Amino acid sequence: MTIGSKELAPVELDTFEDERLVDELKKAKEELFNLRFQSATGQLESHGRLRAVKRDIARIYTVIRERELGIRATPAPVAVAPKAAAKKTKKTEDVAEAPAESAEEKK
Repeated sequence: MTIGSKELAPVELDTFEDERLVDELKKAKEELFNLRFQSATGQLESHGRLRAVKRDIARIYTVIRERELGIRATPAPVAVAPKAAAKKTKKTEDVAEAPAESAEEKK
């Protein structure tokens, strides 16, 4: 019996940054709203999904609160981002230099 979503395992929630946790919380709340609406109109196929989404929301709230209290450590920033930024700056420098060269050649 599967409870909750495979994406929001407690171990995986530890790796999420605070902003992503808030995004996941927002998505889960929207899904819960839609499931409740489907239940009220008689269109809900899986009633167990309601319970699973509620538990996902509770897990996210727990992780957020534990981080506030210092019980859980927040994940370290990813070091891959500076490499991507370095590539972008190099490309933008190449693009910036190209028009300047062509303007000098015209003179």
